[in-house]
Amino acid sequence: MNVLEYGSPAADLVLLQPVDDHDLEGMKHEIAAIRAQLRKDFRLLAFKVEDWNQDLSPWEAPAVFGDEAFGDGAQGTLDEILSYCTDKEKTYYIGGYSLAGLFALWAACRTDQFAGVAAASPSVWFPGFDTFLKEQPVRCGRVYLSLGDREERTRNPVMAKVGDRIREAAALFKARGTDCVLEWNKGNHFMDADIRTAKAFIWVADEHSAAVQRRNGGVS
Repeated sequence: MNVLEYGSPAADLVLLQPVDDHDLEGMKHEIAAIRAQLRKDFRLLAFKVEDWNQDLSPWEAPAVFGDEAFGDGAQGTLDEILSYCTDKEKTYYIGGYSLAGLFALWAACRTDQFAGVAAASPSVWFPGFDTFLKEQPVRCGRVYLSLGDREERTRNPVMAKVGDRIREAAALFKARGTDCVLEWNKGNHFMDADIRTAKAFIWVADEHSAAVQRRNGGVS
């Protein structure tokens, strides 16, 4: 897996993000947004995923759009990411957009290596994931969730569940004592992925930024 590095190599705060070509196109804007608002020095490691549906899926599932089914390669991807998390003096946060956001949530249920999860528009409609979250508690202290306010307005019956699923996930995390917020962005799933991901990392990695957002009513 190709790994691209951004930010300061010496930073104690490390952000971990699985990405595809589209994510990399917006990485300049994402990094700029994080740098402008995060009150800490950071290093971001972007893990270039070769097969999105295979490498980020926790288990096999049938295709829900097009004809490409989902594989079960998430554990292998997680193992490789964890090989970059060996410095106990550093703090690691995992996050991503869409299926990478779902992967980040799943990963935080599999290991306690991460201090928080930045899940921007995560694919929580993924078959069986709601049951998984009920059975496998998240093993980190902070979870950021977001969704576009038009994402659940789709004719696809599986993906249309995303709104209910993310509300359920937020309620579940809060009930278990996790510091969790759910933020609603304007637009559909394909709008401003870079900025939404930046907002996710900023909130989860900076308690001051989180407090400001709460005061401004930006989260629910």
